[in-house]
Amino acid sequence: MRRKKNHPKNTVMLFLTAIIWGFAFVAQSAGMEYIGPFTFNFFRTLLGGLVLLPVVFAVKHGKKTKQERKMLLLGGVCCGLLLCVATNVQQIGIMSTTVGKTGFLTSAYIVFVPVLGIFFRRKCGWNVWTGVVLALAGMYLLCIGESFVIATGDIYILICAFVFAIHIMAVDYFAPKVDGVSLSCIQFLVCSACSAVLMLAFEEVELAGLKGALGSLLYAGVMSCGVAYTLQILGQKNYNPSIAALILSLESTFSVLGGFIFLGEELSARELGGCVLMFAAIVLTQLPIGKKDR
Repeated sequence: MRRKKNHPKNTVMLFLTAIIWGFAFVAQSAGMEYIGPFTFNFFRTLLGGLVLLPVVFAVKHGKKTKQERKMLLLGGVCCGLLLCVATNVQQIGIMSTTVGKTGFLTSAYIVFVPVLGIFFRRKCGWNVWTGVVLALAGMYLLCIGESFVIATGDIYILICAFVFAIHIMAVDYFAPKVDGVSLSCIQFLVCSACSAVLMLAFEEVELAGLKGALGSLLYAGVMSCGVAYTLQILGQKNYNPSIAALILSLESTFSVLGGFIFLGEELSARELGGCVLMFAAIVLTQLPIGKKDR
C-alpha cells in the first residue's frame, strides 16, 4: 500500500480550514436566535454549493470517463448524506449547550478517526496517538469548565463527532479519485436538498428570521462551506487522515478565539494552556519517527 505523505501545502490548507470552522461556531450560535437548525443548514449548504458552481464550470478538467463520473456522483452523494446528518445534529445540539462544549465535543472525531482506521488496516505511529492524548487534554482545558455534565445537547454533539469522523474517512477515500471542487459542490447540494426536506417537514420559514440570520448564513455558507470544506477535501488528498483530523480539530481552539474577538470573551490561563497543548499535538504529529520518514 502506498504511504501517504504530509505535504506542507496540504497542512496549510487544513490549518486554514480549522480557522474558518472555528469562527463558524460563533455564526452558528448567533443564527439560532432567528431561524431553526434545518433552515440554517439548508441555506448554508445551498450558498456553499452555489458559490462553487462557477468554479466547477470555469476550471477545465478534461473529459471524464463514465467510471469517473460515476465515482464523482457516488462520492458526492455519500459525503453529502454524511454531512447532512453531522451538521444538522450539530446545529440541534448547539441550541442546548455552550459554544465551548460544542467545539470540544465536535473535535472528539480526532479519537474516532484513528479508531475507525483500524478497521481499514491503517496503523498509526506513537506520535499520532500521543498527539491525540495531548489534543484531548488541550481541548478539555480550553473548552470545559471545572465540572463536566453530559446534557442532551452534549449527546447530540458526540453523535455529530462520530458522523464527522466517518465523513473524514469518506473524503479520504473519494478525494484522490475525483476532482475535489466538484466533489465539494455536489456534497453541499445533496446536503442542502436533504435539509430542505427536513425544513419543510418540521420548521416554518419567516422572512424576518432570514434577515436577522443573514450575516451568519453568509459566513457559514460562503466561508465555512464553500471555502473551508473545499480546502478540507483538497488538503486531505493523499494526506494521512488521522493527522488531518488532528489539524482540523484546531477548530475548537479558534471557536474560543472567535468568542474572544467577536463576543468579548477573555481567555483564562487554563484556556491558554489548552491552546499550547493543542499546538504541541500538531507539531508532534509532524515529526519523523521512522527511517523512511527521515
